[in-house]
Amino acid sequence: MSTTQVAVFLVITALIALATYLHCRGKRGAGPQDERDYFLANGGLAWYFVAGSITLTNLSTDQLVGMNGNQMALLAWWEFAAVAGLFILAYVFLPVYYKNNCTTTTELLQKKYGDKHIRALISVLFLFGNLFIFLPAILYGGSLFLLSLAGLPTDLGTIMVSAVVLAAVGAAYAIFGGLRAVAVSDTYSGVLVLGLALLVVFLALQAIDFDLTGIPAERLTLVGDNDSPIPWHTLLTGMIFIQTFYWSTNQTITQRAMAAPNIREAQKGVVVAAGIRLLIVPIIVVVPGIVSYKLFGDVGDVAYGRIVGEVLPIWLSGAFAAAIAAAILTSFNSILNASAALYVCDLHEAYIGDVTRVGKLGAAVSIVMSVLALALVPFFASQESLINTVQQLYGLLSMPILSAFVVCLMFKNVKAGAAMIGVVTGVAFYGFWSMVWEPAHYIHGMFATLILSIATALVVNKLVFDATPQFSLGGEDTEEASDSLATSTA
Repeated sequence: MSTTQVAVFLVITALIALATYLHCRGKRGAGPQDERDYFLANGGLAWYFVAGSITLTNLSTDQLVGMNGNQMALLAWWEFAAVAGLFILAYVFLPVYYKNNCTTTTELLQKKYGDKHIRALISVLFLFGNLFIFLPAILYGGSLFLLSLAGLPTDLGTIMVSAVVLAAVGAAYAIFGGLRAVAVSDTYSGVLVLGLALLVVFLALQAIDFDLTGIPAERLTLVGDNDSPIPWHTLLTGMIFIQTFYWSTNQTITQRAMAAPNIREAQKGVVVAAGIRLLIVPIIVVVPGIVSYKLFGDVGDVAYGRIVGEVLPIWLSGAFAAAIAAAILTSFNSILNASAALYVCDLHEAYIGDVTRVGKLGAAVSIVMSVLALALVPFFASQESLINTVQQLYGLLSMPILSAFVVCLMFKNVKAGAAMIGVVTGVAFYGFWSMVWEPAHYIHGMFATLILSIATALVVNKLVFDATPQFSLGGEDTEEASDSLATSTA
């Protein structure tokens, strides 16, 4: 890496940090010990910060590196489908979260079922997913990109050194700034990332004279066959439910929309994020990878770093490295902040006691999760495809978790115990489907898991708890569930 690259990288990184500090200075509510301020920015995120934070929280190196690493257009379907997921968040889930005044998505489950244990179970599953899947994947993908862009070795030892630095800085943002600092930093970084990523697309196409001939047809098609990462028929089964889970129930994402001053502001931000997802993101996550196939061949996850290093001038590659580093950090600290919220609000307060120093406990959670995530980086370094590994592994948790939300929003008179049995059954079934049985694509397996989890909850509710489920959009009334909760905790 040249002196120019390093200088530009350091200057832009410092400017983003300074802009974030200046915006957040003096805007705390009751201080870092206040839950609503620390986890929901005291309801102070304007729509543009909601849109920016949602966009960059998701758009990290597991997207840019992982999707471009497949070197085919087909991966754009993840982004097209995400648009539908964001609209479901805006107009189906957000009204329910705001009506019930939720701090975490899992709080809705407690209010609907009238039971704190199902809230805790789903929180534990979310925490497992964050710890064992997303955090180490972000550290690995980010380190791989930055090292390949700089022309440095990408052996495991060098990757681990880079991952340690990223984890330390990312945790600092989450610990000292809370959600407001994370969201503001997301937005400033997001403008830079999207702008430079679009420039990379143009320069990459220019490098091959906008000529895609010679690239195999299966790498340019949007209709996947049975052996592709996304067979066309999976778009008709599990894909929409994967997106519903990720955008509408995942605390890391929904936390941003729940931190707006009102639901209209939140919905505006989510719709803008959907527009960015439709018009910009599909291009930047597939085109550079396709071009890199023509230039370098089938190089896998190093494709994006190589193409960026090839087409950008030295000073701009330093700027892009700073932008991607910011994306890595904000995705990492976003997950840490959401994880701290889940632990503090759903587990510690429910089973240990009230928290008087939210910031201190949140910091401890962030540090522990960062250290454990670093230990899992070598596993992701051994995988053939980063993005496919992430998506497949998260199926263990995503559809079982979604089933608990679907049941409470579509049915009344379902006991929490029945829903919990449905969730656990789904986890076991998907593990068997994807790791042992493998009768069909894992996305079909996710759809089957969702149906089985819902059906199990309803059948167990009738046979074991002797309660007849009643179909009712909106599920259990909050007042009825609150009475049940008060009785169970008295």
